[in-house]
Amino acid sequence: MTEGSRGRQLLLAALKSALKISWQTRFGLMRGHRRRALIAREARLSCERLGPAFIKLGQLASVRPDVFAPETVFELEQLQDRVAAVSADSIRAEIRRELGADPDALFADFEDEAIAAGSVAQVHRAKLRRAYRPVIGPELAAGTPVAIKVLRPGIEALIAADLAVARRWAERLNRWRRLARWRPAALMDEFSGMLGRELDLRNEGRIADRFGQDFADDRFVIVPRVVWRHTTRRVLVSEYVEGWRLSEIGEAERAGIDARTLAAHGAEVFMRQVLVLGYFHADLHPANLFVTPQGQLCFLDFGIVGRTSSAQREAIAQVLIGLVYGDADRALRYSRELGLEVTAEREDTVRREMAGLVKRHLLDPPRADVRSFALGFLSMLADQRITIPAGYGLLVKALVTVEGVSHAIYPDLDLMESARPFATRLIAAQLMGRDRLRRRLPAAGRRALEVLLA
Repeated sequence: MTEGSRGRQLLLAALKSALKISWQTRFGLMRGHRRRALIAREARLSCERLGPAFIKLGQLASVRPDVFAPETVFELEQLQDRVAAVSADSIRAEIRRELGADPDALFADFEDEAIAAGSVAQVHRAKLRRAYRPVIGPELAAGTPVAIKVLRPGIEALIAADLAVARRWAERLNRWRRLARWRPAALMDEFSGMLGRELDLRNEGRIADRFGQDFADDRFVIVPRVVWRHTTRRVLVSEYVEGWRLSEIGEAERAGIDARTLAAHGAEVFMRQVLVLGYFHADLHPANLFVTPQGQLCFLDFGIVGRTSSAQREAIAQVLIGLVYGDADRALRYSRELGLEVTAEREDTVRREMAGLVKRHLLDPPRADVRSFALGFLSMLADQRITIPAGYGLLVKALVTVEGVSHAIYPDLDLMESARPFATRLIAAQLMGRDRLRRRLPAAGRRALEVLLA
């Protein structure tokens, strides 16, 4: 298919979706949450119809509550990225081209049938033919099972062609005054860069090794180790780890897995990433996490990662403390340090609304409902036309995702209750930190003298 015909095909599909949305929303007469929810659903279906580039763009959009309506963000996280596998001969040819030898020469027991197939890559199972010393942990012996992730043949060219069309659309949208404030062209460039990095599987391998190293002392966490000897831009080989998907957690419990402990620990792992390590898995969904027979959480697919600075980590901890203890004023005050700008005329409304959301969704129910709180909070900011900072929106979205994953493991887990001890310990450590004491002691000394001399 030529670029021109593909462009016309995409434009026709987009126009059909626009007409369908117009009809469903009564040509703009429908307003509020219901209208946004209908638009979000059609956006998801359109991404799935348009193919791999748009599925990936939708997945990237799902971690940007600072740009897209909360209904759209939460709907796009349901994007289905499962397609028919390409032939084993094509995958073998890709491996030969990348690694310089046939899979049967490099691996033992290479399986032609894919164990997972997405729009961008598919995964095959094999065994190491020779022992390998990974970056962390003990040697992987010959015969160790491995997962071989291979980009689909021609996927880069297909995505580049679709991105070129999407970029032209974005540049045209830039000319519309009502849409220009979202900077569609700049956002498209940002997404293109992120997608380009995701198409280089070495980036995923580096993050996986870092994550594995940072949690090497955690007996409840495992990350498949990368076999760099057989890894290139288009092929990623890593240790194969057996386990149950979160949809099979009942089977894991029957085998003796303590689901409640594992769910609570998973929440703490996330908080450690955000508040201590300064980076976090930003695409954590049930397909990227499973439970091993040893009672560990196995993390996969580090294509999208969020990052937090030292100053952000201190402010995030204070926001979290405000939420877990029901102190909406504290949460809002430290949200400003994360870039949330609330004008004076809207401050009372936002404070009142936030306090109501905290009480309604985090304090009053028998179990905190972080998702409903986040959806209500982000919707309220959108209604008040308050810009949501990029990092702040990503963090709120990630917290909701962690709650969803935790509930998939143990449905009765209260995320706020689980977060309270960790957040309290962290705040105590921050208060006694050397840099904080150095900044605060002079002012504290002056106040003490004022009291003594009064």
